Amino acid sequence: MKNFAINVAKQAGKEIEKRFNNDRIVKVKDKSQIVTQGDLIADRIISSALKKRFPNHKILSEESGLKKEKSDYLWAVDPIDGTTNYWIGSPLFAVSISLFFKKNPVLAVVYAPAMNELYFAEKGKGAFLNGKKINVSGNTRLDRSFLTFCHGSSQKDVKRAMKIYTKIKFQSLDSRQLGSASMELGFVAAGRTECIMIPGAHVWDVGAGILLVREAGGKASDFRGKEWNFDSRDMVASNGKIHNQLIKFLEKI
Repeated sequence: MKNFAINVAKQAGKEIEKRFNNDRIVKVKDKSQIVTQGDLIADRIISSALKKRFPNHKILSEESGLKKEKSDYLWAVDPIDGTTNYWIGSPLFAVSISLFFKKNPVLAVVYAPAMNELYFAEKGKGAFLNGKKINVSGNTRLDRSFLTFCHGSSQKDVKRAMKIYTKIKFQSLDSRQLGSASMELGFVAAGRTECIMIPGAHVWDVGAGILLVREAGGKASDFRGKEWNFDSRDMVASNGKIHNQLIKFLEKI
């Protein structure tokens, strides 16, 4: 299953890389979300492979919705996480594939073809970047942490994200919105950053990255500190060492 998931992610990634910075917009879902030809091609590659190999598994894809089956297994797929980055020529985009068993993530692949980076994790077996084991950072101070944030597409989520950003700036913390949740979670897992916060997190965006963070020694919860699960609305993932500080930081947001 591990090699299958990695190979499918690479196959989809290679196809979208051919169109990188030279693709066309197929439709605009709303004012902040576009769909490119690459999204649809990658979705078709991944969904077809999953249906052929695991015909009884559920599949939840950002672009093609939910394939309903009676199964404890569910694949969460974002064919291109960071489509806007991909379209404008930023290399911060990735194919994100995760497998859930009874709503718990057990396998994760995040492949960033333009950066030649492949993240992989399997429950209980650690997290890896290009075959090398990775771990979260050892930083214990929030005021010395590098934070990233993202948000869902609703006005409520955007407003909450702006509150987070404003609060960060007034407390002299540094932050970026990098535009690809799966990669930002990978950065936390690899110790490049300490945290990512997302009001309105979608399973297909964060499912793979959450397992990466946990297997790298970090923590993922909702904004109130409850361990993140399939039905959680918000998500904060960190190196674990600053997590309690983050939960306090997120009070009233």
